[in-house]
Amino acid sequence: MIKATYYTDPGHGWFAVKRDVLAKLGLLFDISRYSYQRGKMVYLEEDCDASLFFSRTKAMGIEVTYVTKHTDKTHPIRSYECYHNNVPTYYYGA
Repeated sequence: MIKATYYTDPGHGWFAVKRDVLAKLGLLFDISRYSYQRGKMVYLEEDCDASLFFSRTKAMGIEVTYVTKHTDKTHPIRSYECYHNNVPTYYYGA
């Protein structure tokens, strides 16, 4: 089972997933720059990247549970670094 958090603001949403989870799913090189990252977390853009994540977990028979956290303000996630896959392996424990 994978646990995630679904963060939303009035305009968009992101699923927060640990980078090492994406590595284990083989998705590190498939996530777009429309997602964000901070530390060991990746915030998957709700349309394309989250759909890819959920398709992969379903295909692998992995259950995903999540809680939703909404703000009526612009979410700080929007100010995080755009996702890129050139973080050293030792950083995310893969």
